[in-house]
Amino acid sequence: MKLTTTTQVSVDGVMQGPGGPDEDERGVFERGGWAHFDNEAGTVMDEIYQRADAFLFGRRTYEIFAGSWGTWDDPGDSPIWTALNTKPKYVASTTLSDPQWADTTVLSGDVAAAIGELKAKPAGELQVHGSGNLVRWLFDNHLVDEITLLTYPVVIGQGTRLFPDTGPDTALDLVDSRATSKGVTIQVYRPTGRPQYATATADLKHVT
Repeated sequence: MKLTTTTQVSVDGVMQGPGGPDEDERGVFERGGWAHFDNEAGTVMDEIYQRADAFLFGRRTYEIFAGSWGTWDDPGDSPIWTALNTKPKYVASTTLSDPQWADTTVLSGDVAAAIGELKAKPAGELQVHGSGNLVRWLFDNHLVDEITLLTYPVVIGQGTRLFPDTGPDTALDLVDSRATSKGVTIQVYRPTGRPQYATATADLKHVT
């Protein structure tokens, strides 16, 4: 099973509170609700959810989704609602003990081993949406097979970024790239290990 992450980010890398002002107010953050879908970006997101065979969440994103998608009536025409309410959901959490959303399994022990067992299944796609802390941990533990970034044409100037100022380095291969008419860019990358860095000698040769 392929583990994929999908993240909405600003040009300056902020992922906090894309959906609304009350979505995630941690820290000094007053600029939630900056991710404005156009029809093309909405279609891409629908397509992503339609591929899902299961979902993996961090606790905060799970609770946001459970309190929204998990409580709304079936609109009858939403691939996102259908996927989230019919596919298995896994939550990496040591504090969530009684999930209310149907078909939810809490991974509270050896999370890396549990995810490894899911990834060992013969086929399918295990999707991670949002869940910044979990995504960073998955990257640190080399568990991500593919990353999709929806980058919105806005600089937020504050808030939690997808990747911290310090951390492991990762090279990425571009798998797919497109842009909507409103300027939302969608890039799909595949991690390929450590980046290659130029040496001082190579830099000098390039300059001369």
